[in-house]
Amino acid sequence: MTRFIGEEKLIKQAQIGFPKGITKITERVYFALGYGASTATLIEGESTCILIDTLNGTTVAKEVLEAFKKITNKPIKTIIYTHYHHFDHTCGAGVFADEDCEIIGRIPAYPQYGKSHLLKDIFAKRTAMQFGTGLSNEEILSLGIAPINDNNGEKSNLSPNKLFSEEKLVLTIDGIELELVAAPGETDDQIFVWLPQEKVICCGDNYYESWPNLYAIRGGQYRDVSSWVDALTHMISYEAEYLLPGHTRAVVGKEKIKQSLTNYRDAIEYVLVETLKGMNEGMTIDELVEQIKLPQELEKLPYLQEYYGTVEWTVRSIFTGYLGWFDGNPTHLGSMQKMKKAQKTLKLMGGAKKVIEEIEEALKQEEEQWAVELCDILLAAGEEVEIAKELKAQGLVVLARIQTSANARHYYLASAKQLRGQLKPQSMNGASLDLSKKK
Repeated sequence: MTRFIGEEKLIKQAQIGFPKGITKITERVYFALGYGASTATLIEGESTCILIDTLNGTTVAKEVLEAFKKITNKPIKTIIYTHYHHFDHTCGAGVFADEDCEIIGRIPAYPQYGKSHLLKDIFAKRTAMQFGTGLSNEEILSLGIAPINDNNGEKSNLSPNKLFSEEKLVLTIDGIELELVAAPGETDDQIFVWLPQEKVICCGDNYYESWPNLYAIRGGQYRDVSSWVDALTHMISYEAEYLLPGHTRAVVGKEKIKQSLTNYRDAIEYVLVETLKGMNEGMTIDELVEQIKLPQELEKLPYLQEYYGTVEWTVRSIFTGYLGWFDGNPTHLGSMQKMKKAQKTLKLMGGAKKVIEEIEEALKQEEEQWAVELCDILLAAGEEVEIAKELKAQGLVVLARIQTSANARHYYLASAKQLRGQLKPQSMNGASLDLSKKK
């Protein structure tokens, strides 16, 4: 059996998972998929249109706008963000918005961390690593929940000019009835939009065809997993006939939607509860990661594959989100200076040459994780740095190919190329933009 099942799954997903085009959902609702990093939903009113989310940049927005114009020439006078704090849903707004367009978003359910904008540089660098900025299309394969596209292109973000804080905002706009419902999950300002006349839910990023980013490796404010579970439960109660995610394909049919949302919720809740129970018993993060796996009946579902987030990252995030960084071991209340510890470790192991031999053997034996951890000791000690960088790069490339998560794959490959001097540190402009939204 091949070791690179993850890579093979990503290749297959890229081939069939994001069919490009505008789908007519109902007589008044149209769904744009496969153009950019996210989706957009157009609702045709009596004389104007409503747009839910606006894609991730101007290039894809212009392409979708031209496709929409073949359906209707009615101007877009209302834009609704399912969540404003992620650029991939807001940065085509300037292309779509007609004059005097009302742009609606929700005030975050929880206070945003103050002065987050001071992290904009590191956030932009780590986001670029996560999305594979600077890698080739052959290296990227897919974004996990979207096709390859220019995530770092021109942006045209527009801020909401109408913000609401209610748990549910009921509107009638140009003959279209809407309910904007608070649903904190991936972001604290997340909502879903219910169209009762059409039996359509636009669910933003609280559901898409993948294990979700309950933690994003680029970093960010803790995502309240318990609230995410509650939001899914709330969506289930609406008995929608059409479910339009912020990424990936539409789900059609009342029973299919109910089953998909229920399984999605149950899987997330299982990981949350099992992690908390294990924490309460005094288990460490690493022990929990080794133990907590999805039940087989959930693990095999196509929409719970780890194309984007992973169960392991979720467990780690829940632990730190609820208990913080301290694992209860008093040894870890302090630490030895990093280089001094590494040098003492190398001495105990018989020196740098001996460790290099062990790294090379680990790579031969397909123990790449052990190999890269040994490389980190050499790097921290400042010993055999160039050899350690190359050996670590070799290990990272193999680890990348093992991953099902596109985010993990990109981070491993970008790191390997940077170690080899083949890729300069990249920066993602949309990530800096997102941090500037959080004052």
